[in-house]
Amino acid sequence: MKNKAALYLVPVPISGAPVSDTIPAGNIELVLSLRHFIVENVRTARRYLKHLDPGFPIADCTFAVLDRHTRPEEIGEMLRPLREGIPMGVMSEAGCPAVADPGSHPVEIAQREGLKVVPLVGPSSILMALMGSGFNGQGFAFHGYLPIEAADRRKALKRLESESASRQMTQMFIETPYRNNRMVALLAEALNPSTMMCVACDITDPDREEIVALKAADWKKRKYDYDKRPAIFLIYAGAKGGDARRYEKK
Repeated sequence: MKNKAALYLVPVPISGAPVSDTIPAGNIELVLSLRHFIVENVRTARRYLKHLDPGFPIADCTFAVLDRHTRPEEIGEMLRPLREGIPMGVMSEAGCPAVADPGSHPVEIAQREGLKVVPLVGPSSILMALMGSGFNGQGFAFHGYLPIEAADRRKALKRLESESASRQMTQMFIETPYRNNRMVALLAEALNPSTMMCVACDITDPDREEIVALKAADWKKRKYDYDKRPAIFLIYAGAKGGDARRYEKK
């Protein structure tokens, strides 16, 4: 299979589910035809490619590392094969590259230089959490990590809750997995009792996936254990269930 010269954004599974459950076969075929990659971690990228095809020619590939240690001036050079008409792939460690991910940097450069960019279909924990929450999918924001200091974190939560109420917006964020339970407890205590909060955990895992949306007051009474599990947190203080007006065409 011969691909057009483009920067292909390669999603990677986010759970232990079979790859065929979350990555389309056509995309797997396309990825296996690439030989130049920009990746977060070479070892996990190589392992994933070998998982897709044990006979994949790893020795014929080049891997440029893009992580938090990469200097901005190095990123442009990574796109040299693409400028020469050779297709490339961008791969994060899990999920969709360029979404809450350093992969957005080479995409920005490619767009600025008029190079073709092709996002491939695959699992996005952010979008899947939003889909499963029942919260407003017309207006939402992902904020990454909240502040670490307790006072700053509480202040940020109240600000996000207020913005959610005033703008009918779903607010989304993550936490270091070993602190997930503490985050749930803080949300249940700090938010207005009627504010909706959702925990989306182990998304796409056939045995462990949980997406639970309840009022903050109900989370105080609920038993849970999300520590050391990948999770996304959502809050929504806008109009409550059945408000079809938020989906009306403007």
